Amino acid sequence: MPSFAAQQSLFRAYDIRGPRQHFTTDFIQALGHAFAHLYQTAEYRDTSADMDVLANVDPSNISQSNTDQHSIDQQHILPNTINNTNKQSIVVIGYDVRCSSDDIAHTLATILAQHGLHVIQLGLVTTPMMAYWAAQYQGHGIMVTASHSAKDILGIKWLVNHQSPSCAEIQALYQQLAPPDTQLALTAAIGSTGHLPTEQVSHGYIDAIYHVFSQLYPLYPISGEQACDKASHPHGQHSTAQQPCSDWRHAAPKLELTVVIDCMHGATSHIAQPLFQRFFQSVIMLNDTADGHFPLGNPDPTEPSRLKQLQQAVTAHKADIGLAFDGDGDRLMVVDENGKTVMPDHLLYLLAKSALCDSAPNPASTAVPQVLFDIKCSHHLPALLAELGAEPIVSRTGSSLMRQQMQHTDSRIVFAGELSGHFIFNDKHFIAYDDAMYAALRLLHGLAAQPDDATQTSLAAITQSLPTMVSTADHYLPIPPALTRERSIVTQLQVFCQYIQQLMDAAREQSDTAESQKHCLVNPACSHTVANERSSCDCAQLPAITLTQARQLLPIGTRLSCIDGVRLDFAHGFGVLRQSNTSHHLTARFAGDSLDDLKEVQNRFAALCRPFDQRLAEQIIAIAAE
Repeated sequence: MPSFAAQQSLFRAYDIRGPRQHFTTDFIQALGHAFAHLYQTAEYRDTSADMDVLANVDPSNISQSNTDQHSIDQQHILPNTINNTNKQSIVVIGYDVRCSSDDIAHTLATILAQHGLHVIQLGLVTTPMMAYWAAQYQGHGIMVTASHSAKDILGIKWLVNHQSPSCAEIQALYQQLAPPDTQLALTAAIGSTGHLPTEQVSHGYIDAIYHVFSQLYPLYPISGEQACDKASHPHGQHSTAQQPCSDWRHAAPKLELTVVIDCMHGATSHIAQPLFQRFFQSVIMLNDTADGHFPLGNPDPTEPSRLKQLQQAVTAHKADIGLAFDGDGDRLMVVDENGKTVMPDHLLYLLAKSALCDSAPNPASTAVPQVLFDIKCSHHLPALLAELGAEPIVSRTGSSLMRQQMQHTDSRIVFAGELSGHFIFNDKHFIAYDDAMYAALRLLHGLAAQPDDATQTSLAAITQSLPTMVSTADHYLPIPPALTRERSIVTQLQVFCQYIQQLMDAAREQSDTAESQKHCLVNPACSHTVANERSSCDCAQLPAITLTQARQLLPIGTRLSCIDGVRLDFAHGFGVLRQSNTSHHLTARFAGDSLDDLKEVQNRFAALCRPFDQRLAEQIIAIAAE
């Protein structure tokens, strides 16, 4: 048995994540050596030209220490040994509030430094803050976090050259794990590990965001005009470049909005209040004490009833909006002024509108901007996005997959969003990463920037003007046992739906007589025929179905997508059933223009699943509307 066979299940589609007991000392050390090899062999790519909007970093503020193979001694390192032009790899490391996350981060930092890498420890940060600071250097970063998962789950995310790893790259990292007696020899190169001061970590990030909004909206003075003197900079130091002023409390006017924020005891707890108080007159905080035990439940704003406290606070304080961030600050949920949760589909539309309106036009290009959305989003969204002048593009679920699509050199994607609350702006104003706090600020400023004569001025009024829809939440279902060793239930359903569509296409193209002799449509080499309007094919193990039944299940005009599970778009609703990438479950979501339309969609999916698993069909019908 391989040395880390028990840990293989931790290596998932997007990150490393799983039960605390699997994060053993030997595993974490082996992982540190694997990361060291990954960053030592990573090809350096300078993207500093794309990062002009970000605040300048003063390397002299990094508290440094040298390391060799045997010890870590506090010594001074010249500032020019830690900068963006040094080809020796620089890795930033942060961690979330979970118990043991900090210990894992320190262990990884020590091992990377022993391999000759330069490590900058950020301390307790959000995942987007790690991405921001990674972008200040070479785009290499590690974040010890399990995001929105339960308190007994640990995890790790990472970036290489600004990019999240693919599923194949995550599995390749697992293959690099080696037991202690066979791990790679330490390099003779001298590495270092040091801490960026806490104030600079937070203020540098806040200042960079303020700079974005000073460019987008005339309300704020340009941050470069508010240069700090030496006394106002952390530790009394300053670089030759003019720094945006971190003493912002009396620097600029603020929007007259009351905002309630629920940090869910996660990593945004120490940063959300100073960030939002920079922009708004009244900021009311909930659960803003960092606590890895998560006393009120999982730090997941999409869980049923998880937003009750926020909804009550919004109505009690007569606030304009409520914001909820997940455990590591990369997911956003919103409550309107009436205490009603804004549907993620509507939130995605509003944020996409902000990205499209604020994107700098390119007179030399006639290319239509694109907006990416995941396969669980509603059937109305493509039409709404097209009305904004964007080309709607459906994607597999996964924010890291979306970021990879955006990073192609020929990408026209200006915004991407997921039903789960991940939103990514790719309009060159800030880093292209799913940052919940930044997305919330873009939403609020977009609402505030509406013309005075706008007919809808409140968030509730705007969302009520969008197409009516009744939907279920993103629901988790147990995975039924596979009917065959080769095919999962989702794969069988994909083949069945494709077969039905082929059967109906053939029925339209062929006469009844010719159709009765049509060979198997799934496997042309098969000798089975479609006879008496019934089809049964042993080679594909498909259920028998009549053309009448096929037309009822997938009416003419139904659109089928199999890029991630099975998605069916009907005239008045849609449904999706797919394998979760973060847990051993199926995920399902259904929606309709009315409750009757929703039930019709669920009944069709249940009928499609019933030949394979009766229990799954019953569970689909039982899912209640939100």
